[in-house]
Amino acid sequence: MKNLKNILWGIPIGLVNGFFGSGGGVVAVYVLKKFLKVEDKKAHATALSIILPLSCASLFMYKNSRVDFRLVLLCALGGSAGSIIGARLLNKIPKKWLKIAFGCVMVLSGVRMIL
Repeated sequence: MKNLKNILWGIPIGLVNGFFGSGGGVVAVYVLKKFLKVEDKKAHATALSIILPLSCASLFMYKNSRVDFRLVLLCALGGSAGSIIGARLLNKIPKKWLKIAFGCVMVLSGVRMIL
């Protein structure tokens, strides 16, 4: 039953990821913490692993008309460096600051989307 619950929660995460392009990670963190009772840092790390196959599935659907692969390569170079730094910081920052940082990113993203 627990496996079915996890699969079912994957559906809205995948929908958001496919529709918004990796925004599913934000939903994944929330679902993992709130509904699946995963500890904060583990939820953030697990969300990254969830997003990779979802992003690959979305890429398969978009590949013919909407992807600038040159831009993907260039951004992936910088993004990989940032991901390594972020993953190392995740292990060092206190849970309280992780929550504050994540909340700030969420608020700023929401404000940007509205404006």
